[in-house]
Amino acid sequence: MKITVLSKKLRCVHKQLVLLITPLVSLPLLFTLPEKEGKCLYVVVLMAAFWCTEALPLAVTAMLPLCFFPTLGVLPAKVLCPQYFLETNFLFLSGLVLASSIEECGLHRRIALKVLTIVGVQPAWLIMGMMITSSFLSMWLSNTATTAMMLPIANAILESLFGDLETLKEKCMLKVNPEAEIKNGHATIKMYPLSETQKLSTDGVENSDSGTPEEVRSEAQYQLRVWKGFLICIPYSASIGGTTTLTGTTPNLIMVGQLKSHFPDCDLINFGSWFAFALPLMIIFLLLGWIWISFLYGGLNMKLCFSKQNHRAQSEARAKALIEEDYRKLGPINFAEGAISFFFALFAILLFTRDPKFFSGWSVFFKKGYVSDAVTGVIIVSILFFFPSQKPSLRWWFDSQASNTPYVPLLTWKRAQESVPWNIILLLGGGFAMAKACEESGLATWIGGYLRPLAEVPPAAAVFLITGFVACFTEFASNTATIVIFLPIIMKLALSISLNPLYLVLPATIGSSYAFMLPVSTPPNSIAFATGLLEVKDMVRTGVIMNILGILSVSLAINTWGVAMFDLNTYPEWASFNNTSDVFGVQSFNTTL
Repeated sequence: MKITVLSKKLRCVHKQLVLLITPLVSLPLLFTLPEKEGKCLYVVVLMAAFWCTEALPLAVTAMLPLCFFPTLGVLPAKVLCPQYFLETNFLFLSGLVLASSIEECGLHRRIALKVLTIVGVQPAWLIMGMMITSSFLSMWLSNTATTAMMLPIANAILESLFGDLETLKEKCMLKVNPEAEIKNGHATIKMYPLSETQKLSTDGVENSDSGTPEEVRSEAQYQLRVWKGFLICIPYSASIGGTTTLTGTTPNLIMVGQLKSHFPDCDLINFGSWFAFALPLMIIFLLLGWIWISFLYGGLNMKLCFSKQNHRAQSEARAKALIEEDYRKLGPINFAEGAISFFFALFAILLFTRDPKFFSGWSVFFKKGYVSDAVTGVIIVSILFFFPSQKPSLRWWFDSQASNTPYVPLLTWKRAQESVPWNIILLLGGGFAMAKACEESGLATWIGGYLRPLAEVPPAAAVFLITGFVACFTEFASNTATIVIFLPIIMKLALSISLNPLYLVLPATIGSSYAFMLPVSTPPNSIAFATGLLEVKDMVRTGVIMNILGILSVSLAINTWGVAMFDLNTYPEWASFNNTSDVFGVQSFNTTL
């Protein structure tokens, strides 16, 4: 049998091979390590392998703790099962439900078009507008939904600027990227198209070819570079924006849940305090990312940002008119959009002001410790299921001629069921269950002991190394799997060297969302890659610098305003009772950063 034929057959059954081989290869862990730690590590290795290779659906892998930990005697089922729907899961669920209501009324599209009308149509500024819009939306919507919604809008604007993409490729003498059809044997993720009523109109788009063939070819190559810049900036900014809120991306919620599990008395991280820390970081990183992407793809220089070149002025005027026309077609904001905007703002304000730490929040009016961010979220989204989507009128009751249409709320449960990714809830639960097992079995403490040499590394360098390692690992595994695997270990490491756990936990959590180099790193990257224009080398070339900029930005944030906000230069009392550093023979001491 030829090697090529064999490799194709192995590719077809590679998931089954992973499911068969991984448990066998990992068997020595059960016999060479301490009993409980070895059993827990065995399950962790299996789950990590299945998550990284997607040999099983992610949600199914997340349920494996219920299969293995009780049967191996690591943790009883009555302890594991509650981990699958903790308070953090309710906060996440309320964010997903609110996001589905925003999508249902089309408010996200109005926001996107409004931002684009403000920033203008010069290439660099339009890239900035795309990045600002994508990052803002991904604070509240999922990164995947944001990318899938923004890419069709970007393509329509680009077609109005540069004409048809296939014609542009012909001018550049380029062929369609074959890698976009199939990557590693898997069909790529397709963009979610806009509905007919949502599509941007590109009627009347013309693309004149004036000048010599060489000038036409040079101009087409420039336009293609700008097109790539547009496509690549959207998933990147969605990933960056998702780190700004606790509900924006799954690792943030896993971090909160594990902090509450390991350190019950730690109440420093809530929606408001996290937003205050992460927003400046997002702005800095987004600005650096915009400069890099604009520079790399030909959109950033004085000539392109500000000048009005005759041969481009016409297409830019068309694009501006297109955006303004489609925003005008939306008409005035309707009752449903206004109501969703109100509840969206109320949701954010209540979360920010519940317990902001720098002043007394509204939670002081309730019994201490009873009201949390999850309570706030569930109250707000519950209202959506009975608040009317049409403006109520008393005259309707007395008008016999008025149409007796059924009452329609802002959001129906059927719509919520369809739009909420319930598998993510299981994924969160599986992460919490794994973390609980690592803690109870002593595995995290055991591994932390082998990381003791990091005690000799300056804290700032430790942050840089840990963030860099997590950011590299998440290129090949989901950010959820990455943070679930490493967060318990990082917490034990911080305790072993008497360092404030937040000093290592916060950068690692944010770094797990900085996956920019590969199409398979995140669903948003895959969606952008599936357009067929981007190549792997484009993402690697852009993503390497983005990763470096992200790691540097996180290190700056945690060592400046992070230290001031969370008092990271002292060892907290809430971590003292859980400090097991004496297990490693390390004397406890307060570390000053």
